[in-house]
Amino acid sequence: MKSIFLVFNQVLSADVIQLLDDLEIRGFTRWTSVHGRGSETGEPRMGSHTWPELNDAMLCVVEDRLVPAVLERVRELDAKAPEQGLRAFVWNVEQVF
Repeated sequence: MKSIFLVFNQVLSADVIQLLDDLEIRGFTRWTSVHGRGSETGEPRMGSHTWPELNDAMLCVVEDRLVPAVLERVRELDAKAPEQGLRAFVWNVEQVF
């Protein structure tokens, strides 16, 4: 199994949830109002007067076979609005209880 950690501008929240629904990925944990900035070109998202936007983050654990489909959909969504900064990170899951 793999965990997929998604970070994205809050404006993309409904699109990201739809992406998971389309792939029949039911389980996720979501954090709202996450502060941060991209490592290369991303604008800071700090919820401040200067940088008012915020990110959300989401973690889902999926079967290995679903990872390519999730990443493909993430790339497609990011390509439609690259300034929003949708990113996905994948890790191995050693155990699930």
